Amino acid sequence: MAEDVSYTPEEVAKILKISKFTVYELIKRGQLVAYHIGRKVRVEAADLEAYKKKAKGVVVHAPFSSSSPGGENRNRPFPESAGLVICGQDVILDILTRHLEKRLPHLSFLRQYIGSIDGLTALYRGQANAVTAHLWDSDTDEYNIPYVRHMLPGHRALVINLVYRTEGFYVAGGNPQNILTWQDLTRPGVRFVNRERGSGARVLLDGKLKVLAIDRRQIRGYGDEEMSHLAVASRVARGEADAGLGIEKAALQVSGLDFVPLQKERYDLIILQEDLDKPPFQALLSILNSPAFQNEVRGIGGYDVSRMGEIIKEV
Repeated sequence: MAEDVSYTPEEVAKILKISKFTVYELIKRGQLVAYHIGRKVRVEAADLEAYKKKAKGVVVHAPFSSSSPGGENRNRPFPESAGLVICGQDVILDILTRHLEKRLPHLSFLRQYIGSIDGLTALYRGQANAVTAHLWDSDTDEYNIPYVRHMLPGHRALVINLVYRTEGFYVAGGNPQNILTWQDLTRPGVRFVNRERGSGARVLLDGKLKVLAIDRRQIRGYGDEEMSHLAVASRVARGEADAGLGIEKAALQVSGLDFVPLQKERYDLIILQEDLDKPPFQALLSILNSPAFQNEVRGIGGYDVSRMGEIIKEV
């Protein structure tokens, strides 16, 4: 029966046209549901199909929604003595969490795979301790700082650089549709796959459409959303869309894609200023400024670590 079909990580990689390493990362993050039979890992066909359609494992908005079931408990801040909640979707945060766990083994470090605006909202509500953002402001041509000012009223915050990344279009190998500019998304026959509201990529797209006076209704697929860079890249690689927007790193993980660079972005970590002197946050800053961590991130490619650990702004 079809529902009894399961796949190995190698088979999943072949189906999704991504590397086996990326499949294991998806499983580790909880973005792709898997189970163990002894030492073997298997993915059910139904779970693979669900990931392909909705990237359901990345949807983690519920913990921050007071209207969700059990809202009262979900809105309680994570106890400070228990550790840190770190919000963001980039793989370098998984590496950072691993370093923190080694440095402070007596504390817990929880990861929430949510977008930039949801992360800042969680920080404001006291439901996260360190969040990431790559939010471009079309009025100032600045990243993150305008959003931190407006979304953390009454709080002093530190904007600390993690990396610089490149945002651009994922297109099929050889770019057969010759998609090079934002205006090209409106051409007849071009199918686009979008990111969810609140993500940095979606904010960038909407900001560019506003500046260039492009009507989003002219973009076929504007309402077709995925919840991660990797999910968007995979859709394009499978021929389900002609273009998607995301970071270069995801394009390097998916076979059969070309990447059209559009904009260099600053990917920052935001913490509250009042937390800076606390041991977990001092450990975090120490790790970001350590050659070992920077070399590890540099080694996986796709990132500029030249300002990693630098306090960009006290807001």
